[in-house]
Amino acid sequence: MKLLIHGRNLDVTPAIREYTETKLGRAITHFEGMVKEADVHLSVARNPRVPQQTVEVTVYANGTVIRAQEHSDNLYASIDLAANKLHRQLNRYHDRLKDHHHSPGHRATPTPGTEQVVDEQVVEGALTDGKEPQLPNRGVRRKYFAMPAMALDDAVLQLELIDHDFYVFRDADSGQIQVVYRRNHGGFGLIQTRES
Repeated sequence: MKLLIHGRNLDVTPAIREYTETKLGRAITHFEGMVKEADVHLSVARNPRVPQQTVEVTVYANGTVIRAQEHSDNLYASIDLAANKLHRQLNRYHDRLKDHHHSPGHRATPTPGTEQVVDEQVVEGALTDGKEPQLPNRGVRRKYFAMPAMALDDAVLQLELIDHDFYVFRDADSGQIQVVYRRNHGGFGLIQTRES
């Protein structure tokens, strides 16, 4: 498994690197066949009055992104918390795959390969022809990503794995963009478009 460790507002010492590798190695040890790469971001708050030390781990398992983020007053404690959370999420993902494969009459949909997602059309000319460079609005961060169609159950699983409040996906049946979100009082909600 490829493990990348980055530090923000701190130097990643050999001791921190070794501790992180050991803890994440234990968390991932049963899933080494699935996990190909892990990206770890260690950060310390700049304000000395806010003793917040954050660990964010992103794991790529069979084309699925699994993310765990934890913070505390101590970097080593944050690493422990993130490793435990990652282990639980990998267990949930593994169990879901196992249940998905063994349920009668149901097959898991494989993650499409790059050649299926990439459009085969040839681009004529440069993509920047006729466009002036512009900075985005202050405070707006743009992200672009491929959005293969998936069922609502798969979107809920992705939401649980990435540890966010919402997940945007393309519905496999209708082809529409939808948002599944975590409700404050438990459970999930779905935002769909409606024709006016």
